[in-house]
Amino acid sequence: MVLLSPWKSHPLSDLLRSRPPAPLAKLAIETEANAAAEVQPAPSLDESSSPAICQPVEPQIIEPQITAINSRVSSWLTPIAYGLGAVVLPTYFRIQVTGQENLPQEGAVILAPTHRARWDSLLVPYAVGRFVTGRDLRFMVSANEMAGFQGWLIQRLGGFPVNPRRPAIASLRYGVEILQNREMLVIYPEGNIFRDQKLRSLKPGLARMALQAEASKPDLGIKVVPIHLEYSQPFPKWGCKVNIAIGKPLEVQSYRQGSVKQSAQHLTEDLETALRQLGGQPV
Repeated sequence: MVLLSPWKSHPLSDLLRSRPPAPLAKLAIETEANAAAEVQPAPSLDESSSPAICQPVEPQIIEPQITAINSRVSSWLTPIAYGLGAVVLPTYFRIQVTGQENLPQEGAVILAPTHRARWDSLLVPYAVGRFVTGRDLRFMVSANEMAGFQGWLIQRLGGFPVNPRRPAIASLRYGVEILQNREMLVIYPEGNIFRDQKLRSLKPGLARMALQAEASKPDLGIKVVPIHLEYSQPFPKWGCKVNIAIGKPLEVQSYRQGSVKQSAQHLTEDLETALRQLGGQPV
């Protein structure tokens, strides 16, 4: 599946105007319950403690507010997106995919790719989506990417918004519901794009969400699939070589031992080890 962006950043536009596509989404989240920043009371000032000179006040960053989720897989738009991807991507890149036999054909699945370029969210569906497994993917998308026409497209191609800094309960609950419905959900566990190809420490949000969903339905059998993406260029251009390695899935049920924090830590560590091995990096 190819997730379409607005025309100014769509891959077809890139081919015609040699302009790199805008990121489809930043798809990593932290689902910790304490992710929301605590509001600290303002200190009281009296004559003895008030500063002689007023200190500058840092401007507050207005974060997107997510109160409701409206996302679906369009029955007409999604096949078109996948079709375009099947033509455009192997023409633009030299793609090598290994490990597709490790992809579950059914059941709840979390795809956990490394994040190396803005093309990742197009190449992951190409390597594991409808034309490979017969399944459409769902994506967690940074709320900042959901505005305007791009947001309209993303919502109809299975994406839904999440605030990476302060995940809203609505977003987290929706992610759990997707897993409960036994769909494929893409989450980037590193949390950002890193073009030097070195794996960063993974965020614990993916593991926490997987364990929460598994606990809600003990027979769910969620699998986490590590996917390592590597480009021959830091900023991929026409003819760039792309290696996509798909690892063996991790069974979330087997990590439900001890506290949630410990279980999430063990799952995160094993996922990180699997990604390092796929990329040929020392564990």
